[in-house]
Amino acid sequence: MNDIFGTEVSLETTAACDAWNEMQLAFLAHSAATPGHLANVLEREPGFAAAHAVKGLFYLMLGKRELFSVATEAMQAINALPAPRLARERHMVRALELWLEGHIFQARDEIEKILKVLPTDALAMKVSHAISFIMGDHKMMRQSLENVLPAYDPTHKASGYLKGCYAFALEETGEYARAEEIGREGVLQAPDDAWGLHAVAHAYDMTAQTAKGLDWLTGREASWAHCNNFRYHVWWHKALMLLESGQVDQVFDLYDREIRADKTDDYRDISNGTALLQRLELYGHDVGNRWEEMADFSENRTEDGCLIFADLHYMLALMGGNRKDAIRKIMARMQRDAARNGSDADRVMANPGLAAMSGLEAFSEADFSGAFAQLSTARKTMQLAGGSHAQRDVFDRITIDAGIRSGAFDAAEAFLKDRQMQRGGAEDNFASVRFQMISDARGDAQKQPAE
Repeated sequence: MNDIFGTEVSLETTAACDAWNEMQLAFLAHSAATPGHLANVLEREPGFAAAHAVKGLFYLMLGKRELFSVATEAMQAINALPAPRLARERHMVRALELWLEGHIFQARDEIEKILKVLPTDALAMKVSHAISFIMGDHKMMRQSLENVLPAYDPTHKASGYLKGCYAFALEETGEYARAEEIGREGVLQAPDDAWGLHAVAHAYDMTAQTAKGLDWLTGREASWAHCNNFRYHVWWHKALMLLESGQVDQVFDLYDREIRADKTDDYRDISNGTALLQRLELYGHDVGNRWEEMADFSENRTEDGCLIFADLHYMLALMGGNRKDAIRKIMARMQRDAARNGSDADRVMANPGLAAMSGLEAFSEADFSGAFAQLSTARKTMQLAGGSHAQRDVFDRITIDAGIRSGAFDAAEAFLKDRQMQRGGAEDNFASVRFQMISDARGDAQKQPAE
């Protein structure tokens, strides 16, 4: 039996295959219906090892320590079954096993083995893409897609979603015009592809085309209304554009009404909220008591240690909520993880994690010289923390502000110029204001006292 992409699957009933197809399409569209479809597959055919493997991988992607037990249960269910007949399904199982052992890159590489033989396997394509994104491997994210692109034609059911992923990879590797073009093509083919739609928004963000970005997102809300919590992230992008254009009241309204409509503790939702609140504060805006619920959630995550990207945003929340004891706890745990060096996640905790977290801690204590020294070190490898340019930019902004506040004007200016170069030469409002701040500070320093 073959699935919707023409890939052989070891399912025995049409009903189970239909549910599997629905799950795959839902996953590609970041649909909230994805877990339900996967549950339907397992209900109809509990002996389908690939479904257990996908379930385990999905839970690991959520980056919560308590969900590792669910992924482990999925692995145990697989071990109680006969070995999968198909190589594709064996690779999926092995990927789950490797991730549970701490070898996240090897798990991704195991999925890549599927694509070498079955390049049109859109499920494998999206899983590989997701892992590369989580682990900050933008080069492999792009290479993987370019390896499979020639095998797709416009009639392939996932062609539009593939273009959405490729648009994002292009944007993350600095090809903003192509990202916009390919992303727009993909959304025409797959109007429910929120990932592709948001890839185009990324391109506009990186090139300071705020008006175009707002025009692109406005009126297309139906393209992400069906999504899981990814819909909050698309609203976050719109909020960034509103902030860039000075519409602060609308930013706060969007934060309260959409971005934090559901008070979840998913690390991706925490990252949306903390990054936006931090940007607002760096611009001098009072965010009220909005840090408190973020800090409450983050206090319960100090021992997670699943992903450095998550920890960095928990740290922002703890800083904003002035939770000094929790800051000490998360720093101590990170130091233990980095010293252990037993997994891919541990290694990223060591670099850039320790320097980045130490810099944030110093920033929260108004030790701007110390913050700038540590954050400058972390900046060199911050890509390894995962996430996107837009998501990591909040840490670049903090680094630059630490430099300005500590009087390291030349170094801060150099970082601003490097940031601008990475953004296609575009100068956004943050850069414009900071360049002026540095110029004014130098002017004040050169003034002679009146005789």
